[in-house]
Amino acid sequence: MAQYYSVEQVAELLGLHVRTVRGYIRDGRLAATRIGKQYRIARADLEALTGAPVVAADAGERRAEVSSVVRIEGIDRARADRLTTTVLAAIAGPREGGRPLHVETVLDEEAGALRLIILGDPADTAALLTIVHTLTREL
Repeated sequence: MAQYYSVEQVAELLGLHVRTVRGYIRDGRLAATRIGKQYRIARADLEALTGAPVVAADAGERRAEVSSVVRIEGIDRARADRLTTTVLAAIAGPREGGRPLHVETVLDEEAGALRLIILGDPADTAALLTIVHTLTREL
């Protein structure tokens, strides 16, 4: 049987504000079914968004997750592709705590800007941000 989550449950699982989750639904980034006046999100759709299995934290376990947005200006498509490929290679493979980082990239060619959206463990995110910092100096 499929498992469904409320917007509030998804927000708590991802460490996001409820409005952010609703925005993801409105933008089509997170599939949801409207039941009456409320949305329900299937486990598979939530896993598609995060790129990882949904694991609810144990009652006694404390877990932190961070979301970061990095905007890199003055970048063309070729450099953005190289940076994106390197970042995705850096996050491949197992991570501490078994939770993968989730990275999305958005290139605005007109503005010459690349946006990286990173979701995951604070230590893993910090390590990835160090890599991004180094890569942007080399471009």
